[in-house]
Amino acid sequence: MSWTSIADLMVRDESAPIALIGAPLEAGSVTPGRCDLAPERLRAAMKRISTYDLVEALELATPVHDAGDIAVQTKMPSEGFAPIRDAVAACAARHDLTLLVGGNNAVTRPGVHGLGRPLAEVGLITLDAHFDMRDTDRGPMNGNPVRCLLEDGLPGANICQIGLAPFANTRGMHEDALAAGIGVFDIDFVLAEGIEAAIDDALERLSHVEALYVDFDIDVIDRAQLPGAPGARPGGLPVHDFFRAARRLAEEPRVRIVDLTEFDPGLDATDLSALTAARWVAEILAGHARRG
Repeated sequence: MSWTSIADLMVRDESAPIALIGAPLEAGSVTPGRCDLAPERLRAAMKRISTYDLVEALELATPVHDAGDIAVQTKMPSEGFAPIRDAVAACAARHDLTLLVGGNNAVTRPGVHGLGRPLAEVGLITLDAHFDMRDTDRGPMNGNPVRCLLEDGLPGANICQIGLAPFANTRGMHEDALAAGIGVFDIDFVLAEGIEAAIDDALERLSHVEALYVDFDIDVIDRAQLPGAPGARPGGLPVHDFFRAARRLAEEPRVRIVDLTEFDPGLDATDLSALTAARWVAEILAGHARRG
């Protein structure tokens, strides 16, 4: 039998149910690196991920429109906001599900706006070691997309954050998140209760919203299992739980856009992080296939 990879599902067809678009944004990172290389490395690694999941006897077959990359590689987040928002909005209008591949976490704010809905109708779930609630006095950056979105008018009650790590945030960020009404699920809760319980609780808290955006910041994964992320810490989310979360959330019909952020190929001399990112694509496609 011939080998079929998820790269073979990528087409130039705007009628495909799913779209993938790259946003190689790096400027404005708290820790400068080469997250701008991630979309290219991800596409290359997808050639090594099969379309067949033997656990569920599932053959992935849904075509994915590869919309290319947005021209933001040399832009600051403030300059990249409109191009990313508009490109994501165009994909979201044509496709059932859009995969936005960063780039650093500053792509999340324009991505949320790309839903094209009033923020009161939008829900945000983040899988992240960090609150992303740094101050905005120096403008948008990869460390403050959640605070930027709150300032844009996204209600805190429309946000849930999963996998937050100890010794990777500040008391002020934690207090501000709780005061805003954000659902906070720290890594100890996830490890004790299970990733499914955290996701189920988050979806229940967000049952009032019309559309969901999910930010998969890859630094939520334990650093021993994912070296290619500047913000990853020891003791993070097991990579298997990251994959389970991707599949479960992509199964939710209200999820319209997912992003993958903070993958820096320059930090990983092996292909481990690239293969992890590519497996994430497969899990998203598998979750979407469950929608029936």
